Amino acid sequence: MTAGGIITAIIIGAIIGALGRLVVRGRQNISIIATILVGIVAALIGTWIASLIGVQDTGGIDWIELALQIVLAAIGVSLVAGTSGRKA
Repeated sequence: MTAGGIITAIIIGAIIGALGRLVVRGRQNISIIATILVGIVAALIGTWIASLIGVQDTGGIDWIELALQIVLAAIGVSLVAGTSGRKA
């Protein structure tokens, strides 16, 4: 992976992670780094699922793929926030 690919993954991860945090109700007590990591993982898994169901390469914005990524990021953010909130 090139340096441009890594920077792109971080930017996309930050956007997807932030959108995932917006979907989850309430306050999430997680760091920006955790949000970006959740976003990167959600973007990768969402792209993989979209390729499995065949909704990629529409010639424009892949709305179904984007929705999958945001839903996965919301799930990831709520899981991370739930586990980090239980520390004593």
